[in-house]
Amino acid sequence: MKYIISCVLLILSHSLFAQTQTDSNGIVVHKDPRIDMLIKKQIEINEFTTRDARSRVQGFRILVLNTNDRNKANSAKAKIYQEFPELKAYLEWKSPYMKVKVGDFKTRNEAEPYLSAIQRFFPNGVYIIRDIIEVNPDKSGTL
Repeated sequence: MKYIISCVLLILSHSLFAQTQTDSNGIVVHKDPRIDMLIKKQIEINEFTTRDARSRVQGFRILVLNTNDRNKANSAKAKIYQEFPELKAYLEWKSPYMKVKVGDFKTRNEAEPYLSAIQRFFPNGVYIIRDIIEVNPDKSGTL
């Protein structure tokens, strides 16, 4: 009995609160315009929060220097910018060492030509390492 009463009430409430009109062409649904504003706002939030995740991926960089001397690290970074202006150099500090990393390479094969060229200027301790790289579709990391 309770089931039948609740079904009848559900059907009646649905018909009382429906916001539809019928005309000769079909059904017209009236919606609150604030829904469109909420959808637009959610799209903006999603775009903003996922932008950083889309611009960083797993790749390779060249580790040029690992030292605890800030002056050596800065001079190595300046030397990289002089000799390889197409590459971006990164100075990373993890106590007590400073690391100078170079490039944003998607594959190891892209980094290998730069490795041999950089080893001419820094003969000791230059390696290709895995790192999170910045992806920029406008630039290519080829030699």
